[in-house]
Amino acid sequence: MLIQGYFDLRFEAVKDAFAGLFDNSQERGAALCVQIAGETVLDLWAGSADKDGSEAWQSDTLVNLFSCTKTFASVAALQLVAEGKLELDAPVARLWPEFAAAGKERITLRHLLSHRAGLPALRELLPAEALYDWQAMTQALAAEQPWWEPGEAHGYAPMTYGWLVGEMLRRADGRGPGESIVARISKPLGLDMHVGLAEAEFSRVAHVSRGKGNMGDAAAQRLLRVMMSEPTALSTRAFANPPSIMTSTNKPEWRRMQQPAANGHGNARALAGFYAALLDGQLLEAELLNELTREHSVGEDKTLLTRTRFGLGCMLDQPDVANATYGAGPKAFGHPGAGGSIGFADPERELAFGFVTNTLGPYVLMDPRAQRLAQAVKECLG
Repeated sequence: MLIQGYFDLRFEAVKDAFAGLFDNSQERGAALCVQIAGETVLDLWAGSADKDGSEAWQSDTLVNLFSCTKTFASVAALQLVAEGKLELDAPVARLWPEFAAAGKERITLRHLLSHRAGLPALRELLPAEALYDWQAMTQALAAEQPWWEPGEAHGYAPMTYGWLVGEMLRRADGRGPGESIVARISKPLGLDMHVGLAEAEFSRVAHVSRGKGNMGDAAAQRLLRVMMSEPTALSTRAFANPPSIMTSTNKPEWRRMQQPAANGHGNARALAGFYAALLDGQLLEAELLNELTREHSVGEDKTLLTRTRFGLGCMLDQPDVANATYGAGPKAFGHPGAGGSIGFADPERELAFGFVTNTLGPYVLMDPRAQRLAQAVKECLG
């Protein structure tokens, strides 16, 4: 497999580990970017971007980053907190009055960002087309009763996070949530990261599809069992209501919409650049970066049915949990995306890491491919 791009010779072992991904014949395309103290030490890509293997992955190929997008949304919200336009501990309903319905009058932005609001899913089954109707989704969430007492437990909100946090961005910033993220983060930093992709960019987007035959780890299998056998369970509703969530990734209307939980389109370079900018204070002052990265939720996750640990819109490291460690230092923070893409920072090593793939793995949290690459980086750093 021809590996393209640049690597610092100190990190040749990481380049070899990246090349090793393609020993698996199912691996189609991927990219890796690593920055140390703001300096790019690896920027690699390889494989194919289309579904039948005829188009090579390019330097500027984009891919759906899924939940890696959540931390961008959270940082945009915290910038609005810094500007006095949002408050972490004020009721959401102060800005969004309809949201107070069904016992939600005390839910705060902090609850939304740390997955403690009790709103990871909607009970009533919605039509497939509701996915693309911002108003329908936000109205349904404003009317929804929490699945547990807000603040008392946590359950990851794979999709609803985008409408909940996105509506707060929209109301506080006066523009679409994707436009807010791009204006606040992508443009100032020169990142090729989009939430709501322009049609002119569609030709650069890699086709995403699942690998076959890999059942994943115990956590992935447990979640799959519930989703196959309990249609009204919280976990099933979180991932499959509207039912179009699981089948829309390559559709033009998915690429176009601004859903800041799951449809950011970018590349490994954009992820690494974002985390490098967080580490060097370009996006948030120290006090709010500390809020972003301090533990807000830890323990059994009501949605993912495995142990999770969150800050505000970022996933924190669990060194002793195999499927929940970045494979770097214990202070690492970031976010995996469904299927394998991941962005994270390790403050102790001044490390910013971005990995993207269009071959979706079945894992619920960290993908072993990214963990192996991070481990290789760590070993090179000594």
